[in-house]
Amino acid sequence: MYESKNVLGGELQTCCQSPVTGFYRNGRCDTGPRDFGLHTVCAVMTAEFLEFTKGRGNDLSTPAPHAGFPGLKPGDRWCLCVTRWKEALEAGLAPPVVLEATHAASLDVVSLDDLKQHAVSS
Repeated sequence: MYESKNVLGGELQTCCQSPVTGFYRNGRCDTGPRDFGLHTVCAVMTAEFLEFTKGRGNDLSTPAPHAGFPGLKPGDRWCLCVTRWKEALEAGLAPPVVLEATHAASLDVVSLDDLKQHAVSS
């Protein structure tokens, strides 16, 4: 795993434990060499974003019990792929982000200013 710093330069905080999120399913938006999707943005789900991502082929709202996935609903926090968050930003549908729980690796793809414009308090 890469060093666990958030986009503000501090220690990466937990995004969500219920449901447990993150590429490593540790509740944090940690990343490493096997995380090709860069699941680094801690986002607060909105109905609009869930519909947007479903239309892009990644249905996060439908439960998948065989995978232990309960399905997400508006208000849930989830570690999103930074490129999907950027797509949603460009479409005007970016969900809010928790900066303290968003991994610094996100800054390789999106700007801190864009993230700050969509920030909510942790």
